[in-house]
Amino acid sequence: MSPRLQQVQGEKCRWVMPQADGMRVPGIIFATEEIIEDLGETKALDQVKNVAYLPGILVASMAMPDIHEGYGFPIGGVAATSLENGVIVPGGIGYDINCGVRLLLSDLVRKDVEKHIESLVEKMFEKIPTGVGREGPIRLSRKEMDEVLEKGAAWALERGYGWKEDLEYSEEHGGMKGADPGAVSDKAYKRGKAELGTLGSGNHFIEISYVETIYEPGVADAFGLFKDQVVFWVHSGSRGLGHQVCTDYLGVMREARAKYGISLPDRQLDSAPVSSPEGKRYFAAMAAAANYAWANRQVLSHYVRQAVGESLGKDPESLGMRLLYDVAHNIGKIEEHLVEGKKMKVMVHRKGATRAFGPGHRDVPERFRNVGQPVLIPGDMGRASYVLAGTEKAMEVSFGSACHGAGRALSRTQAKKTVSAEDLKRELSSRGVFVRSATAKGLVEESPWAYKDVDEVVEATACAGLARKVARLRPMGVIKG
Repeated sequence: MSPRLQQVQGEKCRWVMPQADGMRVPGIIFATEEIIEDLGETKALDQVKNVAYLPGILVASMAMPDIHEGYGFPIGGVAATSLENGVIVPGGIGYDINCGVRLLLSDLVRKDVEKHIESLVEKMFEKIPTGVGREGPIRLSRKEMDEVLEKGAAWALERGYGWKEDLEYSEEHGGMKGADPGAVSDKAYKRGKAELGTLGSGNHFIEISYVETIYEPGVADAFGLFKDQVVFWVHSGSRGLGHQVCTDYLGVMREARAKYGISLPDRQLDSAPVSSPEGKRYFAAMAAAANYAWANRQVLSHYVRQAVGESLGKDPESLGMRLLYDVAHNIGKIEEHLVEGKKMKVMVHRKGATRAFGPGHRDVPERFRNVGQPVLIPGDMGRASYVLAGTEKAMEVSFGSACHGAGRALSRTQAKKTVSAEDLKRELSSRGVFVRSATAKGLVEESPWAYKDVDEVVEATACAGLARKVARLRPMGVIKG
């Protein structure tokens, strides 16, 4: 147990790192005692402390139960800063801007799909460009790229990639306001012009799952979930374009930190005032990259629907392949929250964290407003994933945020030493999971043992009151980069 952390009285799953050594706010970690013990004295705790030094930070430097070391912020980190005297931090959003996940539902049930799982996965692998640097069939002119960066998923919808209702069930309706293509470098354009509609590598995936357990039938019914239902996960981000935007602006922020006299304990937290020209320009570029990611997931969803329809010989609409929701995991957003009893607009950084707005919030689709926002938590390809619902308590204690996944337990280098690709495929097959990957290396780096147990992370999230468990899903087939 870290001597720096104290359990909050009356809160089994909330821990505080008291202010010390110039911290502007305390640190807060939402976790069980077991997760805290496993965390030990890792660098992620130092990162929680370092974030607490940010100018204009409000309430606390926070971390979700899937906390692990990241760049600047820990993965699972959440921080809100003042729009007047706070900063915006690229390291608090990350290189893969708007890495996020969406969940497509269906009217199919497990027994309908089990005998077709290999052909379904093969069809998806054939149709969806997968892996590092892999290009897709869509080629964009500079003008078309500008439109993607401005409109996001709406651009894809206008060109036939998806269904009209998809936008209603996406965070920000699949496109952030304030995006400026002019803030995106030529190098970022070049990296993104042939990658729209591609999956990428790392932890990105397409997964076929079935609903194993329903915890809250009323909420599940509102979400359109039922036992044994087959669903489809799409997890990807802004690809090389977003990575380049982050790279470009880290250099800008390094100069801005000196210009504005910002003193921080970690160079990875280089930042600029939210209200400064540098801060505004980064926000505009980040929003553009986020829109690219939403357009990317929209196109990928179209390919998934096509693959399922072609494999089963049915029209995707007749299969009920509607979108439950799409959430961002790495993003900075201007949101209104209650801070010390006063409503105010703040810059919320979520780095490996999911927005989890509670019942009644105007930004939750009307269909879900009585129960809260769907919170999508992918686990690993061998065990399980979850659908949760946002809560009023999350709005009170975490700026409406929850965990985003299981969280890594091993580095990619460590993961490669634990199992061979062939042994991993056999193990997954024994669990009823058929997998295709662009590379053996990419597969073993994402083995189930590389991740924390998502059941424990979700239990901690529910224990802290950040989200309610709605359904547990089991994987059947996966494609990886």
